Parts: sequence; structure tokens; C-alpha cells
Amino acid sequence: MAIDKTHTQFFEVPTDDSGAAAVLEEVYEALQEKGYNPVNQIVGYIMSGDPTYITSHKGARSLIMKVERDELVEELLLEYIDSKGWN
Repeated sequence: MAIDKTHTQFFEVPTDDSGAAAVLEEVYEALQEKGYNPVNQIVGYIMSGDPTYITSHKGARSLIMKVERDELVEELLLEYIDSKGWN
């Protein structure tokens, strides 16, 4: 199947209640407790897929690996859009 590069392609993320927001909150707190910059560490994980960016404190590493990275990005983007009032 050839990709038509003359038209906008659609990417649809399946909507399910994966709990990505809850996972991000728990991972953020665990990183903060260990003295890491949570934003930098979570971005590092999302960009690379390397779970060593996330501490194992409070099971944060295992927890974040249960959620697909695209779901994490979607959750972050939805929160950003909501915070800007663009929805």
C-alpha cells in the first residue's frame, strides 16, 4: 500500500481508559521524591523508550512500561490543550 504524500494522513489513537494520567502522576511523584527532574526524565523515556530514565522507586519504572508511549504523549497533549482552553 503506497502512502499518498499529497494529502494529510490521519493518525487515530484508540481511546480507552488506560490510566495514563494516573501513571504519569505516580511516576512524576516517584521521580521527584528521588531528586530527579521529572519532566526531563519522562521526556527522555518517551523519546528513547529506554526505561532507565525512570526510577524503580515505588515501582515507577514497571508502572510506566505498562502504558504505551504514544498514550503518554496523547495524555500530555490533551492536558496541554485543555490548559490553554483550546478545546
